Amino acid sequence: MMRLGFVSAILPEVGFADVMKFAGQTGYSCVEVCCWPVSKAERRYAGVTHIDVSDFSAAQADDVRAVVEDSGVAISGLGYYPNPLAPNAEESETAIAHIRKVIEAAALLGINQMNTFVGRDWKLSVDDNWSRFLEVWKPLIKHAEDHGVRVGIENCPMSFTADEWPGGKNLATTPAIWTRMFNDIPSDHFGLNYDPSHMVWQHMDYLAPMRDFADKLFHVHAKDVRIDRHRLDQVGIMAHPAEYHTPKLPGMGDIDWGQFCSVLTDSGYSGPVCVEVEDRAYESSLDNRKASLFQSHTFLRNFIVG
Repeated sequence: MMRLGFVSAILPEVGFADVMKFAGQTGYSCVEVCCWPVSKAERRYAGVTHIDVSDFSAAQADDVRAVVEDSGVAISGLGYYPNPLAPNAEESETAIAHIRKVIEAAALLGINQMNTFVGRDWKLSVDDNWSRFLEVWKPLIKHAEDHGVRVGIENCPMSFTADEWPGGKNLATTPAIWTRMFNDIPSDHFGLNYDPSHMVWQHMDYLAPMRDFADKLFHVHAKDVRIDRHRLDQVGIMAHPAEYHTPKLPGMGDIDWGQFCSVLTDSGYSGPVCVEVEDRAYESSLDNRKASLFQSHTFLRNFIVG
């Protein structure tokens, strides 16, 4: 049975225990907990640290488990979304080192799931990134295998702003690239954290990947998106995607969530489906962001009972 949750990034000022308590009070079954290094955020929804894994100990793991038990809400996975293939060596090395720590923390907690980005040098083609991808990710996946942790790669292109243009900061954007990734690094611990909204604004089928990559669906994000067709006709698909699309709460965009959940269950998926709020209409206050989670829960409970 699928479990309904949310991504903790939308509540950066709320402590971990209170995030889990709120989730339980709202009716959610799980939370993807953000585990960025403690630092200043460089973009929206980044830099959120609800569990600090920098020097994570068995005692800290016990404290986290106590919070989980008290709330009655599970942790679906640990989330950290940097650019481990950044052309800046210091940025890349920092991201790689912290991904390893998140993997280790997931193992220590017995969660055995972490979610992230593959990364990319956005100035280079996919082919020109590939050798670096293999150099970085073969040992990272080996590290995950050694710790019994699955790594779910989100399919967000990360190409929304001028500094991410033209290639975006994440390679794992299309089924063709996923096939190449999984062929070159064949591992039961290497899969997808699938977000259908990114397929919609790329003008791709958001249902087919759930059939074609059923064995690689490790974790799912529930985010909707609305394409402004009038604006798209003005700027074209070569414009920054933020010029013609808007992330929305589930049920307020172009995704048919009944159809999505139908195909997802037919694929055999029985894992977490976590609401990822990036809807600016709900960002003006903490109360509004909490309301967005209430609203998303009410809507998605039509399709997900766990």
